[in-house]
Amino acid sequence: MAFMQFSRMAFSSMKEYDVAVIGGGPGGYVAAIKAGQRGLKAVVVEKRGTLGGTCLNVGCIPSKALLNATHKLHEAQHSFKEFGINTGEITVDFQQLMKSKQKSVDGLTGGIDYLMKKNGVDYVKGWGKFTANDQIAVDLNEGGTESFKAKNVIIATGSEPNELPASSGLSFDEEYVVSSTGALDLKKIPARMAVIGGGVIGLELGSVYARLGSEVTVIQHTDRICPFLDVEVGKAFHQSLKK
Repeated sequence: MAFMQFSRMAFSSMKEYDVAVIGGGPGGYVAAIKAGQRGLKAVVVEKRGTLGGTCLNVGCIPSKALLNATHKLHEAQHSFKEFGINTGEITVDFQQLMKSKQKSVDGLTGGIDYLMKKNGVDYVKGWGKFTANDQIAVDLNEGGTESFKAKNVIIATGSEPNELPASSGLSFDEEYVVSSTGALDLKKIPARMAVIGGGVIGLELGSVYARLGSEVTVIQHTDRICPFLDVEVGKAFHQSLKK
């Protein structure tokens, strides 16, 4: 009887929310902020430890930061003389390049943290899972578990890099065989790189490392790169990359 009383007391003290969002990417954190702005008690659960999802952490933002920096490098190395600008030898500080990329990421993810606090949204860092229709348990990144109830739940769990079958012998080790995430955090510039996939992500990262001096080969199973693009656009892009 004492155990039953204790269980009911523990259950009744569990936090309750109007909205719980599983996933802190662009879909998740925007929904949570909007809920907070409309007076709902909201919480976001995110395992990464930083908000912003793939886009801000390991997608659009870091890749564009590297593309922008290496574009400037390429211009300095190949175009400045055409404008009468003479420079000495131009080299790359790869570690500083990566620090600059991370600074861009940290600034934006930190801005989302601020918006969450400003709009009264709670943020739980860990892996969320349902234990009942209206109850979620979170395996916290720092250890332990936290549980709460929610009247409504939004699942915004995002995406992960697509790994090749184990039989290929090309499983991710993030050293020799890297995912798009690992390619954004290499410790040194590789002499040679094979990019499997001629879509936007592969070509962006391939372009970055080609500008940094890597010998890059792109492997694509269709007869042209970026098959979702207009044919003429794709052809022009292909010629630009070859050049």
